Amino acid sequence: MSLEAPAPMRLRRATMSAITLLGGVSLAVIPAATVSIASRLFTSAEQGVIAVAVTVATFAGQLAFAVIVESRLSSAGTDRRVVFPLWLAAASVVAGTAIVVAGPNVVALAVGLPVLVAALEVGRGVSVAERLDRREIWASLLVGLGALAGVLAGFAGQSWALAPLVAGIVAATVVRCMPVEHRASRPEPRVMGWVVADTAITGAVYPLLNAMILAFLGPAEAVLFAAISTVSGLLAIPLNFMRLRLLKEHSTLDIVVSAGAVVAAVVALLIAEALGLFGFLFGDAWSQSATLLPLLLACAWRAASLATTIPFAALRRRGEVALLTGLRAIVSVLTFALAAAGLAVGSLWAVFAGLLVAELASALIYEFARRRRVARSAVAGAG
Repeated sequence: MSLEAPAPMRLRRATMSAITLLGGVSLAVIPAATVSIASRLFTSAEQGVIAVAVTVATFAGQLAFAVIVESRLSSAGTDRRVVFPLWLAAASVVAGTAIVVAGPNVVALAVGLPVLVAALEVGRGVSVAERLDRREIWASLLVGLGALAGVLAGFAGQSWALAPLVAGIVAATVVRCMPVEHRASRPEPRVMGWVVADTAITGAVYPLLNAMILAFLGPAEAVLFAAISTVSGLLAIPLNFMRLRLLKEHSTLDIVVSAGAVVAAVVALLIAEALGLFGFLFGDAWSQSATLLPLLLACAWRAASLATTIPFAALRRRGEVALLTGLRAIVSVLTFALAAAGLAVGSLWAVFAGLLVAELASALIYEFARRRRVARSAVAGAG
């Protein structure tokens, strides 16, 4: 999509992109709502376990997305079409039912949450990639309303507070798995292997890091890390949206829309912090800690992904899956090392500072690799 397209078409596409992008808030609120409800229903020790479970669920969602969506979008020799698989929808319904029946049970929540988040990640990814914008708007509303009802019930101390949260996820899953006219492309096995490998290498860093925070700094810091990561994850919504669109084709318009949304999200988060909304949402884990500096660094870390995503998606479109897996391994080691160094300082702000430095270095690594590939192709074409 180019900025040179006719103005009415460009405006309409930008408007639908912005609405769909905003719908991504529904995905980001699930971890936040889970941590908020847990702060009212579970003990401090159980909250630490749930905080780690939230990061594990995010990792599970990334893996499912890699297998079902990204591997197909990265298979340059196919039509690169994706659909929401019915088996994942069924698994989400079963997991949601189990959580509701079990009530406020830490084991049921820790086991079921990864399945629910995987369904959310894949469902939204399919809708964004295939531009199923109207369907995605309804699904996002269902998730958001369920999360809101669950958080309000948690504030009231109701033991059933998880039920509306889960019901919203399941309802959105049903909407997202409705039939479509196209069929999913069969991913190239080699491409799928590389995509899943580099996703696993990268995604494993954060649950491992949060588990280390739980072990060395205690449950309160683990909950706070999960809360700040979740709140700053609002910035990941436009970045993930941009990544999905760029995996299909380069779009200056989507980059501009996403960058504007990142700036708006940072402003919104700082206003919410100044008003004390996060302390009200997450309870003592937030209100009794110095959170402004860690939050600023977490926002900078997320925003730096803008510079990383553009060359990363360009390499994906070129089919450079093996190269990207190697680069992601290097980046993951660097990220974990710098974040662990921050952990050694004994403060969360140092952990987020390490993540920020690693993200900036990653952007340079990906851009250097992209330019080398482009130069090599130009030489080969001239020859």
